[in-house]
Amino acid sequence: MAGTSTPTPEAFPGIPKIRFEGPTTKNMLAFRHYNADALVEGRPMRDHLRFAVAYWHTFRGTGSDPFGAPTMLRPWETHGNVLTAAMDRVEVAFEFMEKLGVGFYCFHDRDVAPEGNTLSESHSHLDAVTESLKRHQDASGIQLLWGTANLFSNPRYVHGAATSPQADVFAYAAAQVKKALDVTHRLGGAGYVFWGGREGYQCLWNTDMKREVDHLAKFMHMAVDYAKEIGFTGQFYFEPKPREPTKHQYDFDCATCINFLRTYGLEKHVKMNIETNHATLAGHEMQHELEYAGMQGFLGSIDANTGDPLVGWDTDQFPTNIYLTTQIMYTILKYGGLAPGGVNFDAKVRRESFEPVDLFYAHIGGMDAFARGLTIAAAMRADGAIQKLLEERYASWSSPLGKRIESGSETFRSLEKEMLVKGEADACRSGRQELFENVINTYF
Repeated sequence: MAGTSTPTPEAFPGIPKIRFEGPTTKNMLAFRHYNADALVEGRPMRDHLRFAVAYWHTFRGTGSDPFGAPTMLRPWETHGNVLTAAMDRVEVAFEFMEKLGVGFYCFHDRDVAPEGNTLSESHSHLDAVTESLKRHQDASGIQLLWGTANLFSNPRYVHGAATSPQADVFAYAAAQVKKALDVTHRLGGAGYVFWGGREGYQCLWNTDMKREVDHLAKFMHMAVDYAKEIGFTGQFYFEPKPREPTKHQYDFDCATCINFLRTYGLEKHVKMNIETNHATLAGHEMQHELEYAGMQGFLGSIDANTGDPLVGWDTDQFPTNIYLTTQIMYTILKYGGLAPGGVNFDAKVRRESFEPVDLFYAHIGGMDAFARGLTIAAAMRADGAIQKLLEERYASWSSPLGKRIESGSETFRSLEKEMLVKGEADACRSGRQELFENVINTYF
């Protein structure tokens, strides 16, 4: 019967549950560094990292690009009925996640359930798949890290969703997010992400920017109100994203998003879900975005990937650079961790890596890279060498003058008086950037 699923054969036959075998193993289907139970700063690795699989790339990715057809060989994609295929895909997803040993997953509404011909039919499809997801969650213990709605793929969102110049598109987007929140709540999701895929503009001449941003704020307040109405207590996130697909995105980077939230009175309700590839497209390093969000109290969750600096667009590659993952984990540890957020692999295997086993190789590599980053960052924090160098650089702020300035007891007048007596500031000290970098390299 359409919309039902029968038990499917293994989608990944011959692949066992991925185990930790240590750094000397030659088994490429094993973890070398990710030991879920190993304690780091008094907590198991699994609790620090809270790994999640992205449903859209891992189970819906096809390998297509602007210049070529799909390449991915997915033997489970056999049903012509789209709802039956969606049900079977749930079986595949949970087999993969259980074998990989992750505790979480993330999805857009349209990743897990096909869009219907009407909103009512779309809701019906989503309800059916949600019940299957719930059964598999209960059986496996795997949880939903966060849900979201796809407000960018359908042509109705060509001009944006919450920022569309058409009121009925805004209303449709609201209905879609309402349903996605219902589903996320039903599945016990720890959070809900807003990514404004097309919330921006190409040309200012045909754009009323203030009106659009005001509408985005109204949309967000409606979401906050509805979450309270249904008792959803998960964390809301904004995911900053520059440029693609519009020239001027309203959610460009963390600073832009946080300014928006504070301007419209949303700062108590929303934190940041920060993606590495988005950070670099905004002209920042991932560590910068994490640090800015952390120091402002908005660090929430991350999308773990990387981009290719020679390509210059959102390539969503799996992270394997240990220096990068160490920077990320050092800042995350500094600000107390991510929970209820986590490390979501918003990453896709390359178009040329088209066999199902490549999904395992990619995730294992990313998980090991983050495990190494975590342990190195913890070692750096334990011996305190970097912190000591940092404190030395800012030592003058521990002097009587520095303490008075930071406490707010000085004014322009009093500081002028101070410097008229002193005559000149002390000679500047070296920033010792190379020393900092050399010390960091000793941990690798």
